[in-house]
Amino acid sequence: MEDMGKNLRILMDKRNLNQHYDELMAKVMRDPAVQQFIAANRAAIDQPMLDRSAARLYEFVTENHKFQAKQTSLAPGYQPRLILNHHFIDVTYEPTAELVAAEEAKALQSRVRSINMPKNIREARLGQFYQDDDRFAALDAVTLFLDDYTKAPKKFHQGLYLYGNFGVGKTYLLGALAHELAVRGFQTTLVHFPTFAVEMKNAIGQNDLTPKLEAIKRSRILMIDDIGADSMSSWIRDDVLGVILQYRMQEELATFFSSNFSMQQLEREHLSVTQRGEQEPLKAKRIMERVRFLSREVELLGKNRRLQP
Repeated sequence: MEDMGKNLRILMDKRNLNQHYDELMAKVMRDPAVQQFIAANRAAIDQPMLDRSAARLYEFVTENHKFQAKQTSLAPGYQPRLILNHHFIDVTYEPTAELVAAEEAKALQSRVRSINMPKNIREARLGQFYQDDDRFAALDAVTLFLDDYTKAPKKFHQGLYLYGNFGVGKTYLLGALAHELAVRGFQTTLVHFPTFAVEMKNAIGQNDLTPKLEAIKRSRILMIDDIGADSMSSWIRDDVLGVILQYRMQEELATFFSSNFSMQQLEREHLSVTQRGEQEPLKAKRIMERVRFLSREVELLGKNRRLQP
């Protein structure tokens, strides 16, 4: 009697399970997306294939419902889609337009390495660069570099030495160029040199000097912003800036600069005089030879836009 009762429970459980399975599959087969897929592939689908594919059909309906309801799914950011896989119906997951756009934006952002640069420079765009006659020469030089570099990125291309008064848009123009280069798949490093110089001094005691220097000097495209803004020690001039420029000259890597000084002023009024007041014109000339090899001088004129409301 006990065995009969046990067998009866097993039979009842099996029947309940089968009934539940039938109800689930009936719901799956009523799903509009499933019906549409079967109708579109009627010639290739028969009942045995549907039976073999029951688990994948159920997965599709479940995950597609979560996707449509914007709930957490098995593959966030991906939309499930039914496909024929030999004699089987399978599920594949395709990235949504939103995910593709987000990944493209992330990849774009990763191509511009910004070190101690303000947010508005990271968001700079050439289309937003204010154009007038005073600024045309600089914008034209940037556009020319962009076109030439895109056509032949493995050749050496001189960068630009942008100089002009405070607030005329030198740094903004470099940031906008970096963004355009990133759009075209090229990586750029922008570094605010006075801040970088302080970090290099601090890195001496932390044994972190070499990695920082290596990362900067090996950048495929380097933009050194605000050179000459602060007094420069002979160590920063010769063992930091000099090392960076020497490597880039040897490897013929595109290098840009921005400064409030012309090249002549940078050499005579800034690089020739150390923090201690020592005159070292020959060492300054050595640095400037590398600057002139790597870049051509372009003056950026205009009003100080930082003072404008």
